[in-house]
Amino acid sequence: MKLLLLGIGKTGSLVAGVARERGHEVEVLRSADNPNASALTKDRLSSIDAVIDFTTPHCVVENIRTCVASGKNMVVGTTGWSEDLAGVRKLVDQHTTGFLYGSNFSIGVNLFFDLVRQAIPALHQQYLAQIYERHHAEKKDAPSGTAASMQKILQENSSAEVEITSFREGDVVGMHELVLDSAHDTIYLCHDAKTRRGFAEGALRGAEWLAGKKGFFEFKDVWRKM
Repeated sequence: MKLLLLGIGKTGSLVAGVARERGHEVEVLRSADNPNASALTKDRLSSIDAVIDFTTPHCVVENIRTCVASGKNMVVGTTGWSEDLAGVRKLVDQHTTGFLYGSNFSIGVNLFFDLVRQAIPALHQQYLAQIYERHHAEKKDAPSGTAASMQKILQENSSAEVEITSFREGDVVGMHELVLDSAHDTIYLCHDAKTRRGFAEGALRGAEWLAGKKGFFEFKDVWRKM
């Protein structure tokens, strides 16, 4: 495929390399060269098969609106825009494009979500839940999208209030921990990313899976089909 990558930060730069390894042609557009999605013209997008966005919360929604309105399939790994989710879904349905997003494109993290679901019975047995997440100092959003997904899993299936504590330090790739504490013992569930390559490979697998499809998809619901 011919892919347009929006954003060339820590994960975006890896996405470009992995895409080329997998035989795709990649064009890269830096956020500084695309204010308010102004560089996403119809001519620029005409030969593109899919757009992959790893930018920042303040510019991702405009990128989505422009690409979807041009009929382009899109994979979005940027987080921090959940308040616009309903509007984006309506736009995708309106333009009958393919759209895939996720709080985390790592297969390991999505397996970790399954473990978080398995921990829900503890919340009905007098355990208190707390989520801790650590990322590099340059990460723009807090809490992370992954931590918010963990919180949603737990709170949708119990009456518990689950707090998230965020840390931004150094060059931490991404660590997420669920701590379940009772008067008698403590249970720890943790995912600690060693590199960002898992995120990049997941996003590329997502773009390959999305080819020829129309609809609004979340990575956690479809990764097993890839």
